[in-house]
Amino acid sequence: MSDKIAQHKHCRACGKAFVGSDRFCSEECRTSNTTNLQKKKRQLLLLYVVTFVVLILALVATWG
Repeated sequence: MSDKIAQHKHCRACGKAFVGSDRFCSEECRTSNTTNLQKKKRQLLLLYVVTFVVLILALVATWG
């Protein structure tokens, strides 16, 4: 006697199960996910810039 679970998806932002064709369960989750992605992109860009600066400083220090 096992009941079958209806076809559903899980929200990419909060993980809540929902029925639908979208990737998010609500507009609030969509906007929060967009905000989080932008924040992660800025952090990754900052990491690249800091890594590049440290590399340049290391090269200058070894030549000097």
